[in-house]
Order: sequence, then C-alpha cells, then structure tokens
Amino acid sequence: MNLEPIPTDQLFFPTPAKFDDVAQERRHRQERLVAALRLFGRFGFEEGVAGHITARDPEHTDHFWVNPFAMSFKHIKVSDLILVNHEGHVVHGRHHVNQAAFAIHAMVHQARPDAVAAAHSHSVYGKALSSLGAPLEPLTQDACAFYEDHGLFDDYTGVVVETEEGRRIATALGSHKAVILRNHGLLTVGDSVEAAAWWFITMERSCQAQLLAKAAGPTVQIDHDQAKLTHGQIGNDFVGWLNFQPLYEQIIRTEPDLFD
Repeated sequence: MNLEPIPTDQLFFPTPAKFDDVAQERRHRQERLVAALRLFGRFGFEEGVAGHITARDPEHTDHFWVNPFAMSFKHIKVSDLILVNHEGHVVHGRHHVNQAAFAIHAMVHQARPDAVAAAHSHSVYGKALSSLGAPLEPLTQDACAFYEDHGLFDDYTGVVVETEEGRRIATALGSHKAVILRNHGLLTVGDSVEAAAWWFITMERSCQAQLLAKAAGPTVQIDHDQAKLTHGQIGNDFVGWLNFQPLYEQIIRTEPDLFD
C-alpha cells in the first residue's frame, strides 16, 4: 500500500453547482427546497399549518417556490411545490399558498435580492427564546455564526397576514442572515436553499443550547474578538451550504420519493 500523501487537488471537495441552463437550476432549487422541508419535518419543526421555506425562481426572480398550505413537511414532493408571484397569486401548482408565507417571504425576498431562500417555522426552542425578547449570545462556537449577524423584531401583532408587517420584519432582518421574531420564532435567509435551511437548523439548536445553559447556571460568553473571529470562520453562506450537504445526503437516501 502506498502511504505517500495524496495531493490536495486530487481529493474531492464539494462545491456548489453552476448552471448554464435555467431549467436545470430551477429543478436543483426545487429538489433542495423539498429536501429542506423533509428535514424540517424530521427534526420536528412542524406546528400544524405554520412554517414555510421559499426559493426564488432563477428566471422569474420576483416569484418564489414554496410549500403548499396545510401539507405536512414530511410528505412534500417536488411536484407539490407551488410558484407564487409578487402579488401572492399561485401561477404554478394546484394548492393554496399560506398567506403568512406570502406576507413575510415576499417582503424579505423583495428587500434582499441577494437572498435566494428564506426559512421560517415555529420550532420549539426558537419560540422559547423569542419569548424572552433577547438575542442569541455567543455561548458556543456554533452560535458565533450569528454573532452580530441577526436582528430582533421586537414586536408582536398577531398572525402575519399583511405585507406591511412582512416589510417591518424585513427591515428588522436588515443585512443579517437571521432575525428573531419576538413571541413567534426564527427566520433565516441565505444565498442558496441549503444555506438558509442550515442557518435555521443550527440557529434552532443554538437557541436550545442557550436555554439549557442559562437554566443550569451562570454562563460564560465567548469574548468579542474571538466571537468575531469565529463568525468570520463559520458564518458565511458557503459554510452554511457545506454544512447542509450531509443532511441532504441522508434525506435523499432514506426518502427518495421527494424527487417525484
């Protein structure tokens, strides 16, 4: 057996796909969107009809693909996705759109042309932390991905059904990757479906870690300089995309019907 080091340029390293064909790119986003929704279902992020992930269409950039209203995350297939225009009308698909999904996501996509995808759900620990009206603290390495990179929508006015409320949420999000919606939950964005979904998953877990740590006793924060350094190392959208890849491989191997 040859034990000489293999040159790094001969080793596989995953990188995001590039597309010359818009139809292929659309299908790619749809498949990742459904995989993300299935993962949200697997992780228990469902709360009845609440929750949605959106992906901007690569050709009609003021339209987005989204999960149908009142369909379980665990059952969604590519063929179930609906395409919604900037006025909230379904232009492709056979299901209704969740009005809250349109009110929030349309304004987020409009305010953030760099955001390919946005994720929001009523996950348990995100809801719990949001009820404190407080941000994530740099208590763990993973939480540093959000250090000085998430907003707080410090208001609650009922179920979001008006675009004006969505516009206020987009303002609170600003240029960040995430926003905590007080008494509501979490919302994340990314330059890919994979990044947006990963930021939500790891933010939910960071909320859980913070709540557990503070319940156990006094906590020790990572200091500002080290938190900033760590954010620079793990807080960009490529790292978010990369972290999603093992989860994507898991879900497509165990639930290949999502491609139907």
